[in-house]
Amino acid sequence: MKVPFLSFEGIHEPIKEHLKKAFSDVLDSNWFILGRQLELFEQEYAIWNQTKHCIGISNGLDALTIALRALEIGPGDEVIVPSNTYIASALSVTNVGAVPVFVEPRLETANLNPDLIEDAITSRTKAIMPVHLYGQACEMEAIMSIAFKYKLYVVEDNAQAHGATFNGKKTGSWGHLNATSFYPGKNLGALGDGGAITTDNDELAHKVKILRNYGSESKYKNVLVGANNRLDEIQAAFLRIKLLRLDQWTNEREKIALKYIKELNKKDSFQIFEQAENSTHSYHLFVLKTENRNALQVFLRKKGIESLIHYPIPPHLQECYSTMGYTKGSYPIAEKLSDSIISLPLFIGLTNEQQEHVINTLLSY
Repeated sequence: MKVPFLSFEGIHEPIKEHLKKAFSDVLDSNWFILGRQLELFEQEYAIWNQTKHCIGISNGLDALTIALRALEIGPGDEVIVPSNTYIASALSVTNVGAVPVFVEPRLETANLNPDLIEDAITSRTKAIMPVHLYGQACEMEAIMSIAFKYKLYVVEDNAQAHGATFNGKKTGSWGHLNATSFYPGKNLGALGDGGAITTDNDELAHKVKILRNYGSESKYKNVLVGANNRLDEIQAAFLRIKLLRLDQWTNEREKIALKYIKELNKKDSFQIFEQAENSTHSYHLFVLKTENRNALQVFLRKKGIESLIHYPIPPHLQECYSTMGYTKGSYPIAEKLSDSIISLPLFIGLTNEQQEHVINTLLSY
């Protein structure tokens, strides 16, 4: 039996005609940039995400970068970033000329450890960027408390956690500005690149809208040095269709994840990440820890099961950050995770037979 790591068929097949109509509507409108579909999606996503504003952006990395620019973070500044995040989190900081300062996660949850943040704060620190990794909400009350104490901004990287909550409040609604991604593989994915910034701050929302559109408040009048970082009208139309089904899809992902947890807990050599108290999980990914990760991945492949590693090289050991002087051992928790994690198939449309094959194969290893 073949089990892909990811398939879009289970999501797209039931809504194919809706997507075709959305495309046709945009085509017939002859309006492709900053139109009615984007305006409606921004309104609908803001309501769904429990924020006053949503501003559509070209992709998740651009959303993080624009958020930092809107907060006037730049050269000479520092931003606290998890040491085990995807490279985009750190790149956004570098893109504005600031320095990413890595802080280790909790080994039990893989999310940023609030107990370690204060030791990393200096006179140059301007913001904290919690990343809701794999779909689990970070411990946001503790993080917000530290930010308030030191007068720091919080920019959530919410690319993997659409719909997750901490203490009942959704991710992407805690920080001053919060960025998300609608890359096709995300829980809410476009049919191409896409992203957004969410906020409750009217002034910052207005500034973000200007920055994403060449720094222009009205046509041919540029008040800021902006960029072309707008979410396409056609992607907004597709996302509107998918947003209606996102909660249902999240429930389906949770059922798959809970079955993995129940069955794989039977084997001592597998460790499943814990959930922090008051945190919920949208299960963008289902990630195991095991000491024999590389051998296990080969074993799964031979049995027709695809798996991935999120992520095999932590940011501080990437070649692009070699000038920062980090070496192996600089962030041992991030490095331990990168050496021991493996992501299992989890997607809408994964059949019971496919999941049983994955589980039985793992238990037989």
